[in-house]
Amino acid sequence: MFDLTGKVAIVTGCNTGLGQGMALALANAGADIVGVNRSDPAETIDLIQKAGRKFHNVNADMSKMDSVDHVIKEAVAAFGKVDILVNNAGIIRRNDALDFTEKDWDEVMDLNIKSLFFMCQGFAKQIIAQGTPGNIINIASMLSYQGGIRVPSYTASKSGVMGVTKSLANEWAKHGINVNAIAPGYMATNNTEALRANESRSEEILGRIPAARWGTPEDMAGPIVFLASEASRYVHGYTIAVDGGWLAR
Repeated sequence: MFDLTGKVAIVTGCNTGLGQGMALALANAGADIVGVNRSDPAETIDLIQKAGRKFHNVNADMSKMDSVDHVIKEAVAAFGKVDILVNNAGIIRRNDALDFTEKDWDEVMDLNIKSLFFMCQGFAKQIIAQGTPGNIINIASMLSYQGGIRVPSYTASKSGVMGVTKSLANEWAKHGINVNAIAPGYMATNNTEALRANESRSEEILGRIPAARWGTPEDMAGPIVFLASEASRYVHGYTIAVDGGWLAR
């Protein structure tokens, strides 16, 4: 049920970190990968090829709406179809809410939620045209559940990701499209570099995590393969927290 042999997965933002880890996990389960990045994902390409799968690179800025059609067309041209979409590309901006700028608000919202919605839409149209099942996995956050501090646009966007995931699941289940999400906890990635470098803040965070460690890209492997596979065929509109127990604390 977890075998993805013959499947084609689009993964946005997979040149490093969680995106790279999820792309590799899908490849190890048998999927070929369409990676969408602004920079060259040389390391990811090497890892996917070593796993024995194909990788098609698409250079695109996912904050631009014209990238959506480009990505879908490139994927279909390369592999003849699509089966899985992982909306991972995202950014964060940190500042006090009193000083937060319109630019920082718009840039985060454009990539983290606006682009995500239209990628889901473009992918769903292609799946319906193919007449095949499809799996969409959106990457949410702990801040889909919580308010956070000094990240108002990120919190708004990731709360939106969880809501849109539910909404699209309601509409598209009848088309054989499963729409779900993963909410990573505190992960050792570029986005949390500043937090991890702040010794007191890092200790505070680790003190609340029952698993007593920062998460890693490898921790995303099981959940992403599950939600991309037949094993989750009756799972619709749900957001799985991969957080070391943070929300349970």
